[in-house]
Amino acid sequence: MSDVTRADRPTTGERQYHIALERGEVAEYVLLVGDPGRVAKVAGRWDSVELERSNREITTATGSYRGMRITAMSTGMGTEKVEIVLAELMEITDRSTFVRVGSSGALQPEIGLGDLIISLGAVRLENTTDFYVRPGYPAIAHRDVVWALESACRTLGITYHLGLTGTASGFYAPQGRAMRTLPVRYPHLAEELRREGVANLEMESSALFVLASLAGLRAGTVCAAYAQRVDGTFLEGAAKEAAEARCIDAGLAGIHLLWEMDLGRDSDPRERWSSLIGRRAGER
Repeated sequence: MSDVTRADRPTTGERQYHIALERGEVAEYVLLVGDPGRVAKVAGRWDSVELERSNREITTATGSYRGMRITAMSTGMGTEKVEIVLAELMEITDRSTFVRVGSSGALQPEIGLGDLIISLGAVRLENTTDFYVRPGYPAIAHRDVVWALESACRTLGITYHLGLTGTASGFYAPQGRAMRTLPVRYPHLAEELRREGVANLEMESSALFVLASLAGLRAGTVCAAYAQRVDGTFLEGAAKEAAEARCIDAGLAGIHLLWEMDLGRDSDPRERWSSLIGRRAGER
């Protein structure tokens, strides 16, 4: 008899407790976004939508995109939200591929506002993942997802950068932002990360990478640079919407490449991606 109680693993009927989804309602290829409003922007690019559901801050759509069954789901902000969403998704799927499409603050001066950053891995500046692994455990994006996202950006002509992502546990003090009324314990955090070569700061990717790695699944992240922490500038209005659109397009194109690879439609995708990346290196 199982030792797992209802309190340990709550559900609502067959549905997972927080995401309100059951097996069959989620595709094996999942785009994760933070903002619930971004799910509609993703699904608006699809050929069809078969399911739409919202529960708490989690909004989900499942449909078809260029022959691929796909799901888009919001996680809300922070690694603690990502942990809940992934834990429940893994209960009702088998071999999911996760691509996070998000926003971030750039830490390196060569990254322009609106550019995309593809994460190679994440610096764990949060403690959610400490409840799964020891502090020295690395948070690494899956290489196939990195290659697919890079290939997608190059094919679409989108300016992008590869680098490490810092995942903070919050937006203000946890990212070194000074506040009028609250103390900031590490006011020089952004500068320290810049010196260490970290490309950008956000709040979700380390949990995505660690949990996916533990489950033997593929995961990666592409983020738009909404802020430039070097000069203090911030993206707004139409420019922000255009950057978000580019990030969504790159995420969709990248996850579709992975789907084609899994179907065997691309005879040797790693060779093609390696050749593409090799040409990029030769252009420098």
